[in-house]
Amino acid sequence: MKLAYLDCSAGIAGDMCLGALIDCGVPIDYLTQQLRGLGLAGEFQLTVSDVHRCGQPAKHVFVDVMSEHAHAQGSHHDHPHARHWPEIRQMIESATLPPQAKLRSQEVFYKLAQAEAKVHQQPITKVHFHEVGAVDAIVDIVGTCLGLDWLKVEKLICSPHPIGGGWVQVAHGQLAVPVPAVIQLWEDARVPVYSNGIEAELVTPTGAALAVTLASDFGPCPALRVEKVGRGAGTKEFAIPNILRLWLGESSGLDLTETVTLLETQIDDLNPQIIGYVFDQLFQAGALDVFTQAITMKQSRSATLLSVIVPPDRASLCEQIIFRETTTLGIRRCQQQRTLLAREIVKVSTRYGEVGMKVARQYGQIVNGQPEFRDCAKLAGQAKVPVQTVWLAAQWAWQQTETP
Repeated sequence: MKLAYLDCSAGIAGDMCLGALIDCGVPIDYLTQQLRGLGLAGEFQLTVSDVHRCGQPAKHVFVDVMSEHAHAQGSHHDHPHARHWPEIRQMIESATLPPQAKLRSQEVFYKLAQAEAKVHQQPITKVHFHEVGAVDAIVDIVGTCLGLDWLKVEKLICSPHPIGGGWVQVAHGQLAVPVPAVIQLWEDARVPVYSNGIEAELVTPTGAALAVTLASDFGPCPALRVEKVGRGAGTKEFAIPNILRLWLGESSGLDLTETVTLLETQIDDLNPQIIGYVFDQLFQAGALDVFTQAITMKQSRSATLLSVIVPPDRASLCEQIIFRETTTLGIRRCQQQRTLLAREIVKVSTRYGEVGMKVARQYGQIVNGQPEFRDCAKLAGQAKVPVQTVWLAAQWAWQQTETP
């Protein structure tokens, strides 16, 4: 499993996330090319520079935002155009982005919109993002989701957040740090926080939204084999290095217990054909598993028990899908721990073609290996042989490679 850990000792902001990802190897040209799909051509330019914070090297990313007129004149635009949540949602939905990056970007902005709606006590569709809706924040959020997708990160853990202190100037005037939107995001996700002694804005709304949406848990760094540590610099100088560190690596197989959310509801008045459609929608939203059971309810009514296992950060999105697509009026939710085996896909060659084997390990030792059924079915159809024949051929080929 490809793991990533965000060390937020000096806080987290969108530009710091981008800097850490680029330092981990995400090509700046790739980000720029993908971000053009948002329809923001001519409104921004990414600049990456090597800097030092308290003597430590890091990448600093600057999103140079310009209006169409200012871009033509070569001058900077001092007041980026703010956008509302529906406009941003449509912008991301219409973009030609990788599916996972698109989904993650929409979820980050949805979390942010939820927090802003609560803070300003207004409907989510009326949320005006102010500074957060500016072009640079859109680039930070979508760019971060693109970077994680490019690095093929499967699971992200985040450290506790420092609260900072002091005051910041925003569109409404002066606000105490941490600002209300950040506090709301922390409260909604029950983020652990602490004081590191720095009196400044250390966690921005953009940074908080990225963390609470993309991280499956907050705590210490999980056991992993380190491949790369990326460092993204903040703009200001502090008494401590103003750097966000992104630890990237493979699971060591020693710490594979994670928290998941179980959603359950019973349904007795829905066309069964719709359940299959709901399955697809839930998996696209990030569900880890979806299954049903036939049950009998009061008055001997036949019904279906729908169960969804989902990462905690995707639970609210999956609940929305269940409420929207089914007739249920209530969903039960509980947190559970599950233990995982480290797994990888290994390709094996058979007389029918190449088949992927899902190989599971515990503490570095192989526990089992199973052929990918979709590969077997595809090859069986092409060769016009029983799928079991291809499955057995793949199993035999894998056993030969694993035999000493």
